[in-house]
Amino acid sequence: MNDQIHRSNPSYKEIIKKEYVKCAGDPIYFMKKYCVIQHPIKGKIPFSLYDFQEKTIEDVIQHRFNIILKARQLGISTITAGYSLWLMTFHNDKNILVIATKQEVAKNLVTKVRVMHANLPTWLKAKCVEDNKLSLRYKNGSQVKAVSSGEDAGRSEALSLLILDEAAFIDRIDTIWAAASQTLSTGGQCIALSTPNGVGNWFHRTWMDAEDGLNDFNFMKLHWTVHPEREQEWRDEQDKLLGPSMAAQECDCDFITSGQSVVDGIILEEYRTTQVKEPIEKRGIDSNVWIWEPPNYTKDYIVCADVSRGDATDYSAFHILDVESLEQVAEYKGRMSTRDYGNLLVNIATEYNNALLVVENNNIGWAAIQQCIDREYDNLFYMSKDLQVVDIHRQVNNKINRMEKQLIPGFTLTQKTRPLVIAKLEEFFREKLVTVHSQRLIDELFVFIYNGSRAEAMSGYNDDLVMSYAMGLWIRETALRLRAEGIELQKKAINSITSNQGVYTPTDNQNDSWSWEIGKKRESLEWLIK
Repeated sequence: MNDQIHRSNPSYKEIIKKEYVKCAGDPIYFMKKYCVIQHPIKGKIPFSLYDFQEKTIEDVIQHRFNIILKARQLGISTITAGYSLWLMTFHNDKNILVIATKQEVAKNLVTKVRVMHANLPTWLKAKCVEDNKLSLRYKNGSQVKAVSSGEDAGRSEALSLLILDEAAFIDRIDTIWAAASQTLSTGGQCIALSTPNGVGNWFHRTWMDAEDGLNDFNFMKLHWTVHPEREQEWRDEQDKLLGPSMAAQECDCDFITSGQSVVDGIILEEYRTTQVKEPIEKRGIDSNVWIWEPPNYTKDYIVCADVSRGDATDYSAFHILDVESLEQVAEYKGRMSTRDYGNLLVNIATEYNNALLVVENNNIGWAAIQQCIDREYDNLFYMSKDLQVVDIHRQVNNKINRMEKQLIPGFTLTQKTRPLVIAKLEEFFREKLVTVHSQRLIDELFVFIYNGSRAEAMSGYNDDLVMSYAMGLWIRETALRLRAEGIELQKKAINSITSNQGVYTPTDNQNDSWSWEIGKKRESLEWLIK
């Protein structure tokens, strides 16, 4: 009888032991039963998980790499903190690293771990040997640490769990992931969670590749509707509070409407699916000269080039455009010496029918331009500082006094002209007036965003292809405008540019080869041979 009583009334130690074992084997039970969270209004309350939160934890347990596309305020950071605490409490030597765009954001997740730890019952609480704002370390060797984004974040650390909090907003995350992923090679996990922040960045690319089965990430999408306490009324209120575009990002997990890219993401996606294609040739030592169309002797071309500043994060880039159709026929993005780049520009421009060669003359661009002048390239673009004079005839005569009209070689991008150039870029894409084949250019356009009032690449990305392309469109359009104002641009340059719709073309002019159709009118071209 006493034995039966003893068996039915186990000792306190036995109860604790069973509870400890149960918690160790079930992180969801551990969080629901013993974890406390800090509510902004109610203060410390028990952590009552919703069904979608439990399902998220179950998925995380089953997969090494997890990417979570989420709506705002779903408590995903909180359950990630609970999972981290469970790992640390019941496992020795677990090294957990939290990386976010700012140290304060990363610290918030560690703070959630600290609050849960502080409110555990004594028999469940691991002995703490280090506790500060950025880290929590146990006697069993397990720890969680918060750092901000940086090129060295996560480097040289053997990680058990890497948490990328608001991953779409982390600067230089491509570099961070390249380094940190190596530290997970011994079996560590990764949780990348974020609301969207435009397309083309690491988070978006990784998510899309996960959907297509091209990487090892398990993908989870948590739309605002997964929250059982949110109705359409709540969603409508978010439109009022955030605006439709931001609400689509923060609530609907909408990549396209997020990020505030200069060129509408929907348009870019259309270009990606309908026009982007592999080049027919990749040439050069680095195979970075991409060719889609070889030179056609009946066509006129413009080469628009940007020159690298010379640092490790910058590239030289150029595009070759068909002047009439505005089709992209070739492109380069790479790193080489200024002298070699100048030679490349002269060679490629000569190959494409002595194309008009436009080189940005900011910074180190002058060195490349000088190489073009030394090579006596006779179709180098000159302009007045205010772009009111573009005298093509004078460009091909190196003996003239260019100071007469203050002509300078190359194109000058200033604080005044830059917004106009970018506005023209957006207009050409919005009106679908260009043909773009380059995946590299489209990728850059996806992360070319408005940062306040300035349009530039997201931090950690480049816009070399974007700016050289925008410059080419501007020159082409400006030349057309000047032509309309009565300044003749001879065939040696952009070969008879006439209007937004094209150039002089010999079609349907069999009766008089020197009378070419310009729009709906005919113009004599005898002045070309006089």
